[in-house]
Amino acid sequence: MKPPPFTYHDPRTVSDVLSLLGSLENAKLLAGGQSLAPMLNFRYVLPDHLIDLNKVDELAYIKIEGRRIRVGAMTRQRALERDDALARACPILREALAEVGHFQTRNRGTIGGSLSHLDPAAELPGVMALYDAHLEVQSSSGKRTIGIADWGQGYMTPNLQADELLTGISWEAWENPHGHAFVEFARRKGDFAAVGVGCLLSLNPDQTVKRAAIVLVGVAYAPVRVMSAERLLLGKALDIEAAAAEARRIEAKSDLFASGAYRQRLAGVLTARALRTAFERAKSGG
Repeated sequence: MKPPPFTYHDPRTVSDVLSLLGSLENAKLLAGGQSLAPMLNFRYVLPDHLIDLNKVDELAYIKIEGRRIRVGAMTRQRALERDDALARACPILREALAEVGHFQTRNRGTIGGSLSHLDPAAELPGVMALYDAHLEVQSSSGKRTIGIADWGQGYMTPNLQADELLTGISWEAWENPHGHAFVEFARRKGDFAAVGVGCLLSLNPDQTVKRAAIVLVGVAYAPVRVMSAERLLLGKALDIEAAAAEARRIEAKSDLFASGAYRQRLAGVLTARALRTAFERAKSGG
């Protein structure tokens, strides 16, 4: 199929984008296009205007200042995956990105596009949830910062107004050494996961748990932090089975590909698998 007719806009600056968003009705933003282009072709979305962000260079950057990470919304997924300094600071990001589609799609896909599209099974929103990231949003009337916990407003619905643009994402890397793991189950390599689990883990000198973060993707409309499991682990020897049991208790959606009960079972299995890997990496110095 072919996309519906629309007026194409090709801005060069953020201010130009914001001016267009503030003056046009029924406009869509084009980032990498890996999700939007198929949706246009299938007539799932019918915009009157398409605003292309690909020549707005100020939206593409990676800045590492100590443990503080700042990334522009138009930064390509492949650039994040290949950045060695970023991989040293946040190794789980490279591991999760390896599960995102195929390298051809990562060449075009952007972090801001993934966060704004907000597919329930998307890996990047899950990783950002692990780090309690903050999202920087702009409109012609000003700026605001949104915590990742408040980003998802419903199925594929981010906390963005029609005249707003996601410009950047920031988070704080964990102190090294720490362990990490991102695992998922999909029907085929490159498909969206039925369930994905990411975890970060740091240990005290006696190998009890100093800090833990566990997130599930694919089970609800947005990433789910398993905070009950995180609290259960703190200050104790790692209890993988107890954490997996907490993951199985989450409320999971059913769809054509998997039932809620199956996703709950997967959540427990994958949480246990991720924690084992993260624990071994934490013990060996990350």
